[in-house]
Amino acid sequence: MKLFIGIFLILAALLSVLADQHGFKLPAISWGYNFTASAGELNFPVQFIASLIDHAGEITAGLMTILGLWLIYTKLSSGPANPVTQRKIQRFKEIKRGYYSFLILLGLAGLAALDQIIVGKEALAVKYEETWHFPAFTKALEKNKDFGILDAQVADLEPNYRELKKQFKKSGKGKVILPLWPYGATQDSINALAKKIDPKDAKYSGLGTRLRDSERPADQHLRYTYRKGVRAGDAQGWNTEGTRVYKAKYHDGKLVAGSEEWEGEGELADFFKESETQEYDVSYPPSEPQRSHPLGTNSQGDDVIAYLYGGLQVNFQAALFYIPIVYLIGITVGLLMGFFGSWFDLIVQRVIEVLSNIPFLFLVIIITLGVPPQYKDRLGFYLILGILALFGWMGMTYLMRTSALKEKSRDYIAASRVIGAGLPRILFRHLLPNSVAILVTLIPFSISGLVLSLTALDYLGFGLPVQYASWGKLLKDGLSSLSSPLLVSSAFFCLVTMLVLVTFVGEAVREAFDPKKYTYYR
Repeated sequence: MKLFIGIFLILAALLSVLADQHGFKLPAISWGYNFTASAGELNFPVQFIASLIDHAGEITAGLMTILGLWLIYTKLSSGPANPVTQRKIQRFKEIKRGYYSFLILLGLAGLAALDQIIVGKEALAVKYEETWHFPAFTKALEKNKDFGILDAQVADLEPNYRELKKQFKKSGKGKVILPLWPYGATQDSINALAKKIDPKDAKYSGLGTRLRDSERPADQHLRYTYRKGVRAGDAQGWNTEGTRVYKAKYHDGKLVAGSEEWEGEGELADFFKESETQEYDVSYPPSEPQRSHPLGTNSQGDDVIAYLYGGLQVNFQAALFYIPIVYLIGITVGLLMGFFGSWFDLIVQRVIEVLSNIPFLFLVIIITLGVPPQYKDRLGFYLILGILALFGWMGMTYLMRTSALKEKSRDYIAASRVIGAGLPRILFRHLLPNSVAILVTLIPFSISGLVLSLTALDYLGFGLPVQYASWGKLLKDGLSSLSSPLLVSSAFFCLVTMLVLVTFVGEAVREAFDPKKYTYYR
């Protein structure tokens, strides 16, 4: 397993570098280069920080290569598999609830890693005039004029690939291949949704709208008010420019004499012929579920399914960034505290006590309000994760310290000193592997804590920038729009499902790695 993961990391790092050099952006493995692009236009006062950000992609690829080589080296240089570790893994597989939850989480992680192949507003491929374009996989921004749309107002804008596919289907001039769910998680606003209705149904009460084009629900032509299947109340009409030119009143299904007001050009009879007689129930964000959008849209007009997928991606990306940093700091500091003790242990304990007494929420509010908007919009994701990491490493430090204090008194540490092993070898080849096992059980619970923290901060309005999808924002959006209960229920379902899966995995790992059951010192 180590060998496979190591080879995969090296290949992914190499592929990410080659893709960046040739102007491609690939799902998941180009994440570091996306970070560089999001911060490339900012001027940082500290040159070191600017240099790190400018080379974030290369740094990520380098770390992946180093980790891959280390995994391959440890696999090839190690002897037979540790029987204690094998028993622990076997015990974990026997706990079906945790094992199956782990497999489901791996499947969700793989789904999130597919990125724009699954969900996205950019086309996977566009064929126009015998030339293929790949908008979702290239850094270059395609424009409408590249696909024959020469209108001066939109020629230099990014195409709406869903509309482009419809145009190509009618004209036969090209072909568009869209993702499985062709909507962006954010910044892909859907102005309105339309559902066919039968206004003569005695149970129907509401608005019935006639459209010039059913594919453009926001472009209304005529709108009537119905109560129990008959027209009652105001009727209005708009011209192609969106200006209201017609007004009338109905009572018990009949037009009130003298209530019609016509201010448009031409004859009123010709105006009525501009749309078909089919009427629709048009809903605006947050829109009700429709066939094309089974969960509707949120208040920004984003498709809820795409938004939930974007929130899933954000949670996994945050875990990939947060967990290694937190555990690297926590394990290193705890190991040194336990091994050296004395004044070093006392000083670090006082530092931890000071940091643990800083009010976390106040710090987030101050930084969120104090950081300039251009920095917050571009780097807000990493800023929030940095604050969470600043406070997240302290809890595991004492566990690592306790384990190191116990292990350093073992005979194998004394034997290592006798044979002349250096301090780095004692710390990282002997003490660390025998001390860190207890922290493995904390990783799932750290992930669930991270997901809850991000959700809570976004719900309070101090979390991620608007370009990131978040289940916390969706919860807040749903509670602000009680007429759209699916917003709350869908976000709540996704959040609870992920937390339950992670908790099941954590319980299984804790049970399997219980040192009282599996140890050399029985």
